[in-house]
Amino acid sequence: MRLSRSFLPTLKENPAEAQIVSHRLMLRAGLIRQTASGIYAWLPAGLKVLRNISQIVREEQDRIGAQEVLMPTLQSADLWKRSGRYDAYGPEMLRIQDRHKRELLYGPTNEEMITDLFGQAVKSYKDLPQVLYHIQWKFRDEVRPRFGVMRGREFLMKDAYSFDLGYDSAVATYRRMLLAYLRTFQRLGVRAVPMRADTGPIGGELSHEFLILAPTGESGVFYDAALEEQDWLDEPVNVEDPKALEAFYSRVTTPYAATDEMHDTAAWDAVPEDRRREGRGVEVGHIFYFGTKYTQSMDVTVSGPEGTPVYPEMGSYGIGVSRLAGAIIEASHDDAGIIWPDAVAPFRAVIINLKVGDETCDALCERIYNTNSEAFLYDDRTDRAGAKFADADLMGHPWQIVVGPRSAKEGRVELKRRATSERKDVSVEDALALVLAD
Repeated sequence: MRLSRSFLPTLKENPAEAQIVSHRLMLRAGLIRQTASGIYAWLPAGLKVLRNISQIVREEQDRIGAQEVLMPTLQSADLWKRSGRYDAYGPEMLRIQDRHKRELLYGPTNEEMITDLFGQAVKSYKDLPQVLYHIQWKFRDEVRPRFGVMRGREFLMKDAYSFDLGYDSAVATYRRMLLAYLRTFQRLGVRAVPMRADTGPIGGELSHEFLILAPTGESGVFYDAALEEQDWLDEPVNVEDPKALEAFYSRVTTPYAATDEMHDTAAWDAVPEDRRREGRGVEVGHIFYFGTKYTQSMDVTVSGPEGTPVYPEMGSYGIGVSRLAGAIIEASHDDAGIIWPDAVAPFRAVIINLKVGDETCDALCERIYNTNSEAFLYDDRTDRAGAKFADADLMGHPWQIVVGPRSAKEGRVELKRRATSERKDVSVEDALALVLAD
């Protein structure tokens, strides 16, 4: 993308309505614009971030055998009346009527719909287990939306739902999903700490939430540093082996980890002082096992091994995709702007032409840009260098490729790493190898 032709409306000043860092930087960097209270339009660079996050989430769901579907945003109220949640959910649910006076709602979650879809299609235990997921917009009518995309009313979410024949199989599915979540967050470039959690309005008896450490987090967190030492991407877990999953689950849940709501001071005191970590956290994911709560209330059964009807055991698993965009910024920024992890950045690098109109500079910039135009934002504006550097830091590109007249004549560029501010003079070939490395 050429910056001179792009829709990237950056702002020099902090917007008055933005209270936290991620909201300020997302507005200033031209990622989002508010269209109504708690509702945002995602501009081209912001949409690239959403797609990058979604793709990593999707790949890790597929890795454990989950299957992607796409459910509608509007749901029939009858489904929620079958489960008993229509009146119990509260004013966060947006209730509407169509022209025929049929009651609908804008889905805040999809347990009822997926249970109904499953019940229509699956009749035998031989078709279990099943794990279905989608990445779809949700709406919850927050009484006081704030903090930009961190607590908006409309949000993009990955929600998955599992159906198993019995308890042991359901727990194994839950543990697979726990591993998938840890892998997902590590690939996104953030460390999300898993913590035992209350099940809330979803219901159930087993639940973990995942929190990214950030000063503006809504929850206090306490955890053992042992949870920082794991490399989940290299974790040798056979997800088809229940014993391997049990051993993995033990390694994750044995070290102390709790939010302030579930903090146990006696257990915390037993953690060696040099391993205690405290801070604030932003919730970006939540997983639940709730058994037959929805299959029973909606009377969805399969034929069991003995031919008798069995209520499948269920779980649900959510990741806040749009919330993650804000949470990553909360955890990764400095005074100059965003510091995107490589995996989610809208562009791998910005090409900064220090002398637009100079034949050598222009030619070298075009050569670099045409190597992979999807990966690069080419700052071809005639603005002064200081403005270009400021915007590059604000937008948080992992790399900056700086092309000046003197170095261009030698086929060399200055390469800056945004996260460390390290600069070095390199050949174009070396710069491309670093920037485009997987």
